[in-house]
Amino acid sequence: MTYTYCNTASVQEFERAAELIRNADALIIAAGAGIGVDSGLPDFRGNQGFWRAYPALGKEQIDFYSIASPAAFQATPQLAWGFYGHRLAMYRQTQPHKGFAILKRWEKQLPHGSYVFTSNVDGQFQTAGFSNEQVYECHGSIHYLQCLEPCSQGIWPADGFWPAVDEPNCLLLNEPPTCPQCNQLARPNILMFGDWSWLEHRSSEQAQNLQNWLGTVNRPVVIELGAGTAVPSVRHFSEQICHQLDAKLIRINPNESQVPRAVDVALPVGAADGLLAISEKLGW
Repeated sequence: MTYTYCNTASVQEFERAAELIRNADALIIAAGAGIGVDSGLPDFRGNQGFWRAYPALGKEQIDFYSIASPAAFQATPQLAWGFYGHRLAMYRQTQPHKGFAILKRWEKQLPHGSYVFTSNVDGQFQTAGFSNEQVYECHGSIHYLQCLEPCSQGIWPADGFWPAVDEPNCLLLNEPPTCPQCNQLARPNILMFGDWSWLEHRSSEQAQNLQNWLGTVNRPVVIELGAGTAVPSVRHFSEQICHQLDAKLIRINPNESQVPRAVDVALPVGAADGLLAISEKLGW
């Protein structure tokens, strides 16, 4: 396959990115919401983008910050689970784009493989073949549940819950999941807005696993994908790791690709196309 390079990203920059990966002993993958766009997942940036994906919420002028909160589950559980149930079903059905397979191929060529840091809750990396032991989901995962209260520290898989959603009205039609301990309403184990009840110990364990792995690598390269400045969790992680480990950064983002140092590489393209172009230069 021949890749047609984006007008704003030079061939030399893709070659520089390939060289950084070729000289690395490990790949640190830092992924924001933008990586999912090429898989067909909606972009929630701004109210207009969010309401295009969920017109029923737009009709009521309910923004992302309002529905993505524990308060929404307490006040309107049918609506909150209509939103999250639709997302859970969508993520289960979505096939990760070709870029994920490219990353898996690269990790096999590096002595210490790869580790993923992501703010996404969609589980796309696990669907693409990355193990739970090599993924740190800093905001949690929609594929796990917890008590809304919560009555305990329990976190459990959402595998047994299959939401039936009235999509035009964004309402859950079947019974929502409940806590196995107290039988009250359950919620996704996701860090939401205005959230003081998120159980973070699953994510904390992932963070510790990442730190343990980082102690084994010597020449990592950070490849950041689809991470913007609106919610800068991933950007902060990338730049902190580069500072701590003297790692080089490859930032792939069609709109916000600026990098902090001359040794880093900025590629103003989408995730799938950017990874494909680097792969062609890399020969892996």
